Amino acid sequence: MEELEEVKNKIVEFVKVCNHEKSLELLDKLATGKMLRSKLILKIAGINEESIKLCAVVEMIHAASLLHDDVIDEADTRRGQPSVNALYDNKTSIMFGDILYSRAFNELSQMDKKVAYHVSNAVTLLSIGEMLDVDLTNSFNTSYEKYFDMIYKKTASLIEASARSAAIIAGLDVDKYALYGKNLGLAFQMIDDILDITQDSATLGKPAMLDFVEGKVTIPYLLLHERVEDKAKLESLYKKELTQEESSWIKEQMIKTNALNDSVLQAKTIGNEAIQAVKDEENSQSLVMIMKAMIEREF
Repeated sequence: MEELEEVKNKIVEFVKVCNHEKSLELLDKLATGKMLRSKLILKIAGINEESIKLCAVVEMIHAASLLHDDVIDEADTRRGQPSVNALYDNKTSIMFGDILYSRAFNELSQMDKKVAYHVSNAVTLLSIGEMLDVDLTNSFNTSYEKYFDMIYKKTASLIEASARSAAIIAGLDVDKYALYGKNLGLAFQMIDDILDITQDSATLGKPAMLDFVEGKVTIPYLLLHERVEDKAKLESLYKKELTQEESSWIKEQMIKTNALNDSVLQAKTIGNEAIQAVKDEENSQSLVMIMKAMIEREF
C-alpha cells in the first residue's frame, strides 16, 4: 500500500525536525508491523494530508509504547528483528520512546482539538494499561473484569481513539466508529493471547505459551481455571518454565474444557458487534474485511 509509505515518510519528516542524527538512525532500526491503526484511519477518513498526519502521530505513539514495553518485558526481539534495547541498551530505548512521544504530541497539538483530546487521553489509558498488565503478573488473576479493563486500556483505547479521530476528520458518525475501533482492539488482543497457546514458536517469532510463564492470565487461562478439575495443578504451573509434558497437559485441558474454543467464540462475538456497528456506513465493506481477516482464521 503506497499510502502506508506516505505515512512512513511523514514519520521520518516529523523526526527530522528534531535535527538529531541518532534519532533517525534509531527510527531506521524500528521493525514496522502491520500498521493496523493506519490502515483503519485511512479506510475511515480517506487519504489526505490530515489523515496521513494522524496516522504518523498514532504510529509514533504506538512505536514509543513498544520501545518502553520491550524494556519492561526485557524482550530482545520485536516482530522477529532485534529490539532497540537489544541493539543499543535500555536507556536508549526509553529515551527514544520519549522523543517519539513528545514529537507526536507536538504535531497533535496542531491538529483538531477533539482529535488531540481523544488521542492524548488514549495515551494516558495506554500507560495505565501497561502498569495494570505488570501489576496483574504479581499473582494468579481470576477476574475477567480486571483482564478486560487491562486489555481495553493497553490495546483497545488507542485503536478506539484512532477510529474515533478518523471519523471526526471525515465528519462521520463518531460513536459508531469508536465502538468499531474499541471492539477491533479487544478482539485483536484476545486473539493475540489465544495464538500464544495455539501456534508454535516459529510462527509466533517468540517462545509459545510465554504469556503464562511471564505471569499473564489471559482469556483462555481464565476460562480454563474456572472449568479445570485440578485447579491447584494449573496454579502450580503459573510463572514456571514449562516442561513439554506440562505444556501438553495445559493444551489438553484447554481442549477438554472447551476453554480455547470459547475464547475464540468470545473474540468473534466482540468482532461481530464491531461489524454490526458500521454495517450501514459507506466504507463498511473494507472495515468488515479488516475484522474478518482477524477473527476468521486458523487457531
